[in-house]
Amino acid sequence: MLNQPESIFEKAARPRWWRRSVFDPGVVPRLGGRLVSLLPKMLGDERGLRADVFIGKADRYEADLAGLILAGFAALSVSKDDVRGRRILLKPNLVETAQGQSHINTNPAVVLAAAEAFFRLDAAEVVVAEGQGHRSDSWIVLEESGMRTALSAAKLPFVDLNHDDVAPVPNKGGATGLSPLFLPRTLLGADLIVSMPKLKTHHWTGVTCSMKNLFGVMPGVVYGWPKNLLHYAGIDRSIVDINATVRPHLTIADGIVGMEGDGPIMGTPKQLGCLVIGRNLPAVDATCVRLMELNPFGIGYLVSASGRLGPICEEHITQRGETIAANRSPFRQIDVPHLRSVSVG
Repeated sequence: MLNQPESIFEKAARPRWWRRSVFDPGVVPRLGGRLVSLLPKMLGDERGLRADVFIGKADRYEADLAGLILAGFAALSVSKDDVRGRRILLKPNLVETAQGQSHINTNPAVVLAAAEAFFRLDAAEVVVAEGQGHRSDSWIVLEESGMRTALSAAKLPFVDLNHDDVAPVPNKGGATGLSPLFLPRTLLGADLIVSMPKLKTHHWTGVTCSMKNLFGVMPGVVYGWPKNLLHYAGIDRSIVDINATVRPHLTIADGIVGMEGDGPIMGTPKQLGCLVIGRNLPAVDATCVRLMELNPFGIGYLVSASGRLGPICEEHITQRGETIAANRSPFRQIDVPHLRSVSVG
C-alpha cells in the first residue's frame, strides 16, 4: 500500500529531534560552506530506510505525460490495487501569476495528466485542491494561471483549501510548538494525497519542491497570508511538522520547466525536462536538488527530515527511469549568506 511506514512518523513526533544542533533546521543554513562537508556524517540515522524515485524525461508539456506518469507508477509498484475506488487529492503549486510567467506555477498539463493516470488506475474521484499563500483570492490565481480553464474542460473539481472547513489534528512533528494543527476537511477526507510542486529555487529555504508545497494545504483562514503563523514559527520547522502530520502519499514534481534565481516567484525559467515521481517526499526532494546541481545537505528541512521522514543520502535512494547524471543542470541561486551552503555541491 501507499501509506508511509508508521514507525517513521512515530519517530518524527519525538521532541529530541529539536535539540539545538545541526538537526535544528534553523542552524543548518548558518553553517555555510565551512562545515557543509561534515553534514552527511551528522544526519539522522537512515539505516534501514530506502526509497525509489522515478525520473521521467519530458522536454515539453505537449508530450504524453499521462503515459510517463503511469510508467513512473509502474516503476514504483503503484498499481490498480492501490488506487481503485480511492479519492485522490492533487495538490499543485499555485502561488502567483504574472503575464508570460507560466514557470511560477505547476503547469495545468501535468495536473491533467496525473488525473488521467489515476482514472486509468480506476480511481473513484480526483479533486484538485490548493490554498495558495501569496494572494488571498485563490480563484483569481486559478483563473489567471490557466488552471481553471483546464480543470473545467476536464470536469475536475477544485477546492479552495484556504476557506475549507477545518478540523484540529495532533502535530506529529513537534518542531514548531504549533499544536494542534488545523487541516482542511477535504484533505482529511482524501484517500491518497499527491503533492504536485513546481521545481524551483527559493530565497529562504534554498529550494521549494514537494515538501514545501504542502504549505498550501494549511488554511489561510487560520494561518493567514502568506501563511504568516508558519513563517513566524520557522519555515523549515513548519515544513517538517506539516509533512509529519499530513503524511502525503506521492509526489509528481513538475521539472519540465522550473525556476532559478530569486524563486519562488521572481526567478527566471529553467528548462530541465523532467518529471520526478516518488512515494517518499524527502527522497524526491533530495533527488530534485541533485538534478539542480545543488546540495541537499545544506537545506535545513531536508537534514531534519533525514532518518525521520525518509532518506536523503544518495546511497539510500534507488533511481528509476532516467539517471541524475544524464539529466542534471545547474540552477542559479541568488547570492545571499544563508544560501551559500545550498550552492556547495
